[in-house]
Amino acid sequence: MRLPQARLDQVLDRFHEVEARMGSATDGAEIVRLSKEHAELKPVVDAVQGLARARAEMADLETMTADPEMAAMAEEELRALTDRLPDLEREVALLLAPRDADENASAVLEVRAGTGGDEAALFAGDLFRMYSRYASTRGWRIELDSATEGDAGGYKEIIATVTGEGVFGRLKFESGVHRVQRVPTTESQGRIHTSAATVAVLPEVEDVEIEIHDKDIRIDTFRASGSGGQHVNTTDSAVRITHLPTGIMVTSSEKSQHVNRDKAMKNLRVRLYDMQRQAKDLARSDSRKSQVGSGDRSERIRTYNYPQGRVSDHRINLTLHSLPQIMEGDIDPLLNALIAEDQAARLADLEAEFD
Repeated sequence: MRLPQARLDQVLDRFHEVEARMGSATDGAEIVRLSKEHAELKPVVDAVQGLARARAEMADLETMTADPEMAAMAEEELRALTDRLPDLEREVALLLAPRDADENASAVLEVRAGTGGDEAALFAGDLFRMYSRYASTRGWRIELDSATEGDAGGYKEIIATVTGEGVFGRLKFESGVHRVQRVPTTESQGRIHTSAATVAVLPEVEDVEIEIHDKDIRIDTFRASGSGGQHVNTTDSAVRITHLPTGIMVTSSEKSQHVNRDKAMKNLRVRLYDMQRQAKDLARSDSRKSQVGSGDRSERIRTYNYPQGRVSDHRINLTLHSLPQIMEGDIDPLLNALIAEDQAARLADLEAEFD
């Protein structure tokens, strides 16, 4: 892709403008905003400047090829630089392409049992374990928000906050229906059953991003159910918040009512923000052929077939015969393929913009 010089100059001009304003700004909020924009622009500017240096070096080498004494060396270096230039241009193009504003955000991970009864709850537990192990390998922290265990194990529903750099950017394509085909432990005749669980990955948002008015919420307290013994909740400390305009309901059932209110409000903001994101994703997917990133969470995205030891992602027609490793948290091969597909779609959008 040949990037228009005017577009590259625009990025450099904006970066220098931000730097100049940072040096003179006195308002705290403006300094924070400028610092954030500066941090976002810096890698783009570094890549643009690296590309400019490479192009300038190519021009110098082409001139040197006319010198008999320098021609052989210049031609060798020119070939090497010519081979490297497309990678530099692609790097700049990806940084310039429209990107998710929440790419680097932490995320709220929700896994719910779908069709399949006890087996679906067991599979939901397997999925949550898979994501937990993956988070551990990347140094992310997982904090459990709420969980409802299945009668035979696993979870009917489990919600957790995953904190770290770039969590949402790597996990966002996991949202959707995950299907499992295997012989349940309760099946005496060895028949394969099909069950499902749904996954939702929502970007965690700051308080300032979503405004919630007191008149729009109803807060109820109730006694949370516990596992008995020392863990039973004997006070009305659990909190349920209902957002009246949308009907969204969130709960938290830790021992402290104050903690529960804070957690429930955080989760409400996440869900309201996600409603806005889904509307934008739907509008964007209407004009994009790729299903990756469409935001449709009712879509069956993946099948885990235990008898054949394979995992198939239906959005990109990818099948991997490494199910045991994937269930142990080695999901990078899947995520990398999905991210590459999304990058290709974003580059296509950018190319159409330049045409």
